[in-house]
Amino acid sequence: MSAPTQTPSPEQTRSRLPTLFEVLSRRTLPPVDLYSFYIYMRDQQRSVDYLDFWLDVAQHMSLCRHYVRELRQSVLIETPEHEKTPGSKRSSAMLERMGDFDDHAGPSNYFLGSEKTPDQRVSAILRRDNGRAGRTGSSPHPSLGSDLPQDDGGADRRPRPSIISTPDARMDSPAHTVARQDIRVSAEKILYTFLLPGSEREIVLPDSIIARVTSQIEEDGRDDPEVFDAAKDYVFQAMERDAFPGFLRAKALSNLVPPSVMLRLIFGLLCMFGGFWTAFVLIFLDHSRPTRLWLIIPFTLGVYSLASHQYAIDPILAFVGLSEYTFMKFARMREPYVRKLLNKRAMTTLGVTFLAVTALVLLFVLVPGKRL
Repeated sequence: MSAPTQTPSPEQTRSRLPTLFEVLSRRTLPPVDLYSFYIYMRDQQRSVDYLDFWLDVAQHMSLCRHYVRELRQSVLIETPEHEKTPGSKRSSAMLERMGDFDDHAGPSNYFLGSEKTPDQRVSAILRRDNGRAGRTGSSPHPSLGSDLPQDDGGADRRPRPSIISTPDARMDSPAHTVARQDIRVSAEKILYTFLLPGSEREIVLPDSIIARVTSQIEEDGRDDPEVFDAAKDYVFQAMERDAFPGFLRAKALSNLVPPSVMLRLIFGLLCMFGGFWTAFVLIFLDHSRPTRLWLIIPFTLGVYSLASHQYAIDPILAFVGLSEYTFMKFARMREPYVRKLLNKRAMTTLGVTFLAVTALVLLFVLVPGKRL
């Protein structure tokens, strides 16, 4: 069984390991894609709530962009025909304030210059629109509140649909219509699920960040994406520092999960015990050297398994292009640089196995036999 595949657009000339932002932006391929990172955070790092928080904030940003895009379209529709001409100052000013929102600059889309980023423009428009929405009541658009993902909080939860889907299957699809209230619901869901003390899936953040986000949402009535920027950047840096290096070691330098590594250790020790026991029996029963050549089977199995445990890589799986993402479930490696790295490590593992097996077999074949 293979993992659900994605169709990102990775950098074709990348000759290095990916960054965390590239993984979160779905610019990488298995086994270092977002799906694999989610599985790693869930099963090995045991901190998937941090990744879910980051993804929910990113989805909230997509929801806001979609709303502002619809708001911009509504301005075009409601503007009289004579004001839609290129020379109309009123129409041009409104559209310029709304801008374009398709750029991406990093975890929170920060630029070094003084010019507002797309995310900051979205937040500014939402803050201006917030007062108008409060005065006029609910948005005339049908609500998307019931479509927002609900987490059951279980330890064995399946990966989120937004991770499995392709990058184009997002909330800003034209098939959806976003109401102003949906943005508010989305912001409150993030606050009540991840940030408030004692919440269902509380993550550890500095008290100053939690207090500021809570105040901006509950007291100031804000729900724009900038509310979560500090928390989102803190979580990103924490994952980049604490989880992502281990993920690269587990997926870019290894193709086995911990249960499989432990299984190979147990199997390897059993094979080595059987090989040594058989070797001494053949020697002390004074069997011929050609008969003792059969020791190559248990020693090969034992050394191969122990080498796979030591280097956390199965050379045969690496050469056929497979990587294990959960126990006994494999995905085909599609990231070229990672596959090249794993093939090199597989060759090293096979070299160590060959030398060790050769030494053991020669030792027990050439030693003189003596019947007791």
